[in-house]
Amino acid sequence: MAQTPPESAVILFDGTDLSNWTSLDGGDPSWQVEGDAMLVVPRTGDVISKETFTDHFVHVEFRCPDMPEATGQAKGNSGVFLQGRYEVQVLDSYGIDVPGMGDCGAIYNQFAPLVNACKPPLEWQTYDIIFRAPRFDDGGAMTEGPRITVIQNGLVIINNAQLAGATVGSIDSEAATPGPLKLQDHGNDVRYRNIWAVPLPLEGSDKY
Repeated sequence: MAQTPPESAVILFDGTDLSNWTSLDGGDPSWQVEGDAMLVVPRTGDVISKETFTDHFVHVEFRCPDMPEATGQAKGNSGVFLQGRYEVQVLDSYGIDVPGMGDCGAIYNQFAPLVNACKPPLEWQTYDIIFRAPRFDDGGAMTEGPRITVIQNGLVIINNAQLAGATVGSIDSEAATPGPLKLQDHGNDVRYRNIWAVPLPLEGSDKY
């Protein structure tokens, strides 16, 4: 059953339509809606949310296809990009003993998941992701890289990892600006549903 978003959430996809999304060039997305799910239409391009975010919490549910003859990056591939720049890999990595930096739940090519929390293909899975945007000084120099914590299916798989920079497939190099959520078309029939985000304050009070 899909998780209910809190009242403070920005609803990005509720299963009805793609009105909160565009293609990378700003046009209407070519992906489809079936039932309560958003379907990747292979080789039509990535989609991005119209809403942009700085620090935020995002909930995404996804389902990988069953591709028993495929291996590695050809097996149910997609990705969830925070701010359109930092990819949490989506892949059918079920059953892998020690997942690597390209497996499901990885910060692509930077951090491997601590454990393999994947369900089998065709089962719905969840990502709950806490994203802390990079920090910059008054001169525009980065003082702290972006940080990401990923909870997959209730298990912490990335624990407050500080990234070196954007991952492959970033929409731009404007790391100091808010960015959208991007979902990747990697040529496979991946499905998404129940996508929402909660913007987070950049810092808490300094009062007791």
